[in-house]
Amino acid sequence: MLLAAKRRGAESVIADLRQQGSLKALFPRVRGDALQAVFLNTAGGLTGGDAMRIDVTAGQGAHVVLSSQAAERAYRAQPGQTARMEVTLDVGPGGRIDWLPQETILFDAAALNRKLTVHLAADATALLVEPVIFGRTAMGEVVHDLHFTDQWRVSRDGALVFADAVRMTGDADALLARKAIADGAGAMATLLLASPKAAAFADLDLPENCGASLIADDLLLVRLLAADGFALRRALVPLVEVLSAAPIPRVWRL
Repeated sequence: MLLAAKRRGAESVIADLRQQGSLKALFPRVRGDALQAVFLNTAGGLTGGDAMRIDVTAGQGAHVVLSSQAAERAYRAQPGQTARMEVTLDVGPGGRIDWLPQETILFDAAALNRKLTVHLAADATALLVEPVIFGRTAMGEVVHDLHFTDQWRVSRDGALVFADAVRMTGDADALLARKAIADGAGAMATLLLASPKAAAFADLDLPENCGASLIADDLLLVRLLAADGFALRRALVPLVEVLSAAPIPRVWRL
């Protein structure tokens, strides 16, 4: 899927849209000058061999808010098969993209490789959020067999300013139980604000099991751990509301 937005007067509007396969985009009518797009995977989830790609461009002065219609699900994969999800965000001068997908739920025996690449102009802004749930606690699900990689690369004016990588293979439940990793948490989230105004949020009021680092004056990193998906969302929503310059997408409401 490819989506491009431009500034027209006081509003951000669609400049180009191309979509195929099971990945579709919806555009709810909302107040404000940002263009909101909600992505929907009509296949109902990801499994081994699936490949999805999202490319979004916010032109000069444009503001795009991106979310997903529901939590993405990574299901059991056949041996040797892996699902792939690649997201590329390009933000022009004075532009902004808020990447706010709902949770990715990883089921037992899932195999998912994910990559997020962000290109920022010198004065552009990106708010990036990725919540992950390891099985549904209310359903008694335990993830003993998992292959999950998540790679982030953020550049500004062509220079790499942030890189992060997560790799989990094998018994995820045992890994998460280790005190140095998650101390028994069943859900986690990474949040990055890349903005010339990031330093203004250095003294965030953080919930329990959450830590923040001002890596640079224009880079604020937040990590959260929670017992389950509900607790994670309850902690994450207030943070997103503070850091977002537009109303949080309705699909995120508890």
